[in-house]
Amino acid sequence: MNKNEIPNDRNQAPIFEILKEIVTDGDKNIFEIGSGSAQHAVFMAPKLPGITWITSDLTENHKIIKARLEEAKIPNIRGPFQFEVGKDDFPRIPFDLVFTANTFHIMSWKNCKTLMKNLGNRLREGSQVIIYGPFNYNGKFTSESNASFDVWLKERNPESGIRAFEDVNNNMIKNGFTLYKDFEMPANNRTLVFTRLNFVK
Repeated sequence: MNKNEIPNDRNQAPIFEILKEIVTDGDKNIFEIGSGSAQHAVFMAPKLPGITWITSDLTENHKIIKARLEEAKIPNIRGPFQFEVGKDDFPRIPFDLVFTANTFHIMSWKNCKTLMKNLGNRLREGSQVIIYGPFNYNGKFTSESNASFDVWLKERNPESGIRAFEDVNNNMIKNGFTLYKDFEMPANNRTLVFTRLNFVK
């Protein structure tokens, strides 16, 4: 397994600092897409007691999520929900925030665009989307390790690969979002935060 794909616990604290900046008192729930082993939920949900953290992933990952949640016994975590982009319908729940980490470079670009379209169709005005992972800028990798990681990803699955920030940003704009902020993170990663704009009447 490439080091970039291992859940990186040292990035959890920086991600949480971003959540502290953007979560408001009126926010009630956050939907996590691709919860993996639920490491982010278990770390962050106790620090956000006013938020219900809803986990989701492919069915084959539910066993490990359930085991971790049963061990952690954190009252404001729900799930896991079955959700596979491009196959499952987006949950009809009024989410205030959507969080996803290390998924855009795993999914095909087609599924990335499908997800962004779903977010635009389902999220309410003012809802926010947090996307964590590596991204390219101006057609270039931000590090040699990211370039090597991209090769490794495509050897496993030609449809995977590190996405261009510009492509993600343009598609989010197309689907009704504006970039709130692009945060630099440890280990050559970024956190992109988008806000859902008012719906055009």
